[in-house]
Amino acid sequence: MIEVPKAAIELAKRFEGFERKVKRGIEITAVPYICPAGFWTIGYGHLCDPKHPPITEAEAEVYLARDLQTALAATLRFCPVLATEPEGRLAAIVDFTFNLGAGRLQTSTLRRRINQRDWPAAASELRRWVYGGGKVLPGLVTRREAEVSLLL
Repeated sequence: MIEVPKAAIELAKRFEGFERKVKRGIEITAVPYICPAGFWTIGYGHLCDPKHPPITEAEAEVYLARDLQTALAATLRFCPVLATEPEGRLAAIVDFTFNLGAGRLQTSTLRRRINQRDWPAAASELRRWVYGGGKVLPGLVTRREAEVSLLL
């Protein structure tokens, strides 16, 4: 079984962050919040119910590991060529899948370019996924550029 690339974990943590922290006694916890795309989220970008109880950073790490494992499986299902490519390429697309969901990868031109091993065209496709709520989000521009640098 292929492990989640370390670079994918680092990207997810860098761009998701352990958000909406609240001090409860001696413990720092995260509470649910609405992400820029309008989804209820907790910890490191884990989708949740708005009534989800607060979680610790350790619990957020468990969710993240599980979510990245799911993203890895979907990435390899839709882009099997990545199993034999350098780890950075896999990491970039696992992060994309984690961030936007497997459905977006499945129906994308990005997927086609990856499976054709057309890396410059795949990089161009990645750079198109920078919108949230109908506008360009600077955080997504930065995230996509980090993914592109791993892809190329």
